[in-house]
Amino acid sequence: MSWEQQGQGQGQGYGYGYGYQEPAPSPYPQSYGHEQGYAQQPYGQPQYGQPQYVQQPYPQEYAEREQEVDVEAEATASMPVVEPEPEAVVEPEPVVVPGAGEAGGAKQPKPPVRDRYFDTLRALALIRVVTYHTFGWAWAGMVFPSMGIMFSLAGTLMAKSLERPALKVVKSRLRRLLPPFWFWGVFVVLAMLIHDWMPNWEIVYWIVPLGDPPGNAWGEQAWEILWYLRTYLWFVLLSPLLLRVFRLAPLPVLALSLAPILALGFVWAGPDNRLGSGLWDLSTYLFCWMLGFAHRDGVLQRMKPAVVVVLSLAALGFGGWYALSHQAEFGTYDLDENPLAQAFWSAGFVLLLMWAKAYFGIDFAWLTRFRRTDRLVTVFNARAVTIYLWHEIALILAVPLIDRFWEVPAFETYLPLESQWFMFGIGWLLIGAFVLMCGWVEDVAAKKKPKLLP
Repeated sequence: MSWEQQGQGQGQGYGYGYGYQEPAPSPYPQSYGHEQGYAQQPYGQPQYGQPQYVQQPYPQEYAEREQEVDVEAEATASMPVVEPEPEAVVEPEPVVVPGAGEAGGAKQPKPPVRDRYFDTLRALALIRVVTYHTFGWAWAGMVFPSMGIMFSLAGTLMAKSLERPALKVVKSRLRRLLPPFWFWGVFVVLAMLIHDWMPNWEIVYWIVPLGDPPGNAWGEQAWEILWYLRTYLWFVLLSPLLLRVFRLAPLPVLALSLAPILALGFVWAGPDNRLGSGLWDLSTYLFCWMLGFAHRDGVLQRMKPAVVVVLSLAALGFGGWYALSHQAEFGTYDLDENPLAQAFWSAGFVLLLMWAKAYFGIDFAWLTRFRRTDRLVTVFNARAVTIYLWHEIALILAVPLIDRFWEVPAFETYLPLESQWFMFGIGWLLIGAFVLMCGWVEDVAAKKKPKLLP
């Protein structure tokens, strides 16, 4: 949230819908609250009954598909997005084609397949974001710290992409993120202009959100989520340097990535402006981003289970204690109002999730047996940016739509119009409509053929 708009130290973790209450002021100058599967194709088989095996030609379609997947994996980020990563792939083992080469076989890579573990985490994170913005449950962040999870997923895929030239990767990330943001921003900016907003030079942040884009109070519920895009964008720009530093001494650097949030919490709170807001967000989720690097480089897989459990419980314990013991200061134990507690709780929670993925090799491959669920997870990941950007507008529009329902006697009698759960359901119907109407922009940004649904 822009520091001019939110006021000095104002937090943002409020719920939406009926029963909205203004949150207690926070001493921190930032806002919280809040990113196609490939089936295994058969390879050409050797021709038996001949004097020797003959290697079948590697079809051109596989080479094109691998190139396409490589580009998509490079460009992946989720949600709300940020860029939440629409494509997550696991690297397959090479397959040996008999009779090719003197060594008895030439290794050919299999087509990549989806990593459904990452896809499922991202889908759940987006659902949790929409749920929190509907009900405003303070405990939601402790049950599932969605933003920390999304940053860690983006970090591991960024590390994968940086096996390619860094400049090319950064340009690809910008290409995937900015067009959906611009498309969404046109509607929000025009609506605020109609409602008496007068922009100044800071409107440039609506072109490249390196700082909080400005706006007026009328559109605040729509644009206050942009802190995630701004933070994600800075992580993308800093990743080539961060990854190089991380690989010098992985474990010490990973531990030290919690130092900035401790410094802001106990030493110096930073400036009360856009720079300060950005520093708080980057510091809060730096460990989660670096944890993505650690997963990609195999650092987590080499850690002993006992060490991981102890460190994770310690981080969770400190984060939970700090949130509960500072309720008087923040007016709530909501992690989205307390960045220091958020940083440590997310660190402990995400550490367990990422370590379990690396250590046990969890891939959720069984999910493909449930077609509808698998399809839903695919749509959530391929339309993560759209869902994240448009979900607040969907919740905003749900209120006047439900007000119209009161004018229909049958609806008033038989529908639970006063229930926030009813609003939650209407909100998801509107989100689905936005996915159908606006999701194609993500395809265009990825240089793919626009589709109604992926």
